[in-house]
Amino acid sequence: MKRKLSITITILMIGMLGVIVTGLTFGDPGDHPMDRYFIENSQQQSGANNVVTAVLFDYRGFDTLGEAAVLFTAALGATLLFRKRREE
Repeated sequence: MKRKLSITITILMIGMLGVIVTGLTFGDPGDHPMDRYFIENSQQQSGANNVVTAVLFDYRGFDTLGEAAVLFTAALGATLLFRKRREE
């Protein structure tokens, strides 16, 4: 009984995911002035050869640091939750 219910729920979830994915539309981002700015100035201002790296670590460095701190905190919390405790 539980197996049939699990299979039914899985099939329904896959079906819903399929409907959602087929309904996605992707537009043309256009030519924004900020894009040109990053492409033209990122190497001189940051020294990075890759524009994505320059944006991620130089222009948005504090945001990236915050995201890393959140991920570290989540990993530490999960580790503390699931660790084995010694019997005293």
